[in-house]
Amino acid sequence: MKLILTADVDNLGAPGDTVEVKDGYGRNYLLPRGLAIVATRGAEKQVAGIRRAQDARKVRDLDHANELKQAIEGLESVSLSVKTAGTGKLFGSVTTSDVAAAIKAAGGPVVDKRSIELPKAHIKNIGKHGVVVHLHPSVVAKFDLQVSPASPSL
Repeated sequence: MKLILTADVDNLGAPGDTVEVKDGYGRNYLLPRGLAIVATRGAEKQVAGIRRAQDARKVRDLDHANELKQAIEGLESVSLSVKTAGTGKLFGSVTTSDVAAAIKAAGGPVVDKRSIELPKAHIKNIGKHGVVVHLHPSVVAKFDLQVSPASPSL
């Protein structure tokens, strides 16, 4: 079965790649999860759009990655207000999407949520948490995220 990947699939390929897979794997795993589309002539046009979107998100080169690192580490404070219980535990958790939005709100660059690494899978307590952003295989930016309770609105 010939498919075009729409997302990064481990040990198979990157978005926009045309791959040949076994029928069952494609039909039962890749297609239902939206990880691939059937390769047709019309789908080739979609591949161009997928690649353009991927290039826009991708860090261009090592110099660009170093610029982003300086911009992220140069931020005065990256903070996030969340709903909490009285004990300091969060209702829910802080995810990589929340952290990416907090970086942008603090005046930093747009960062792909998949490049953000939290200290644990999710942040579930208020306080200061160290966050790592993998911008390039050899460039890593580190900063502290201040998670604070949101003020109650009446």
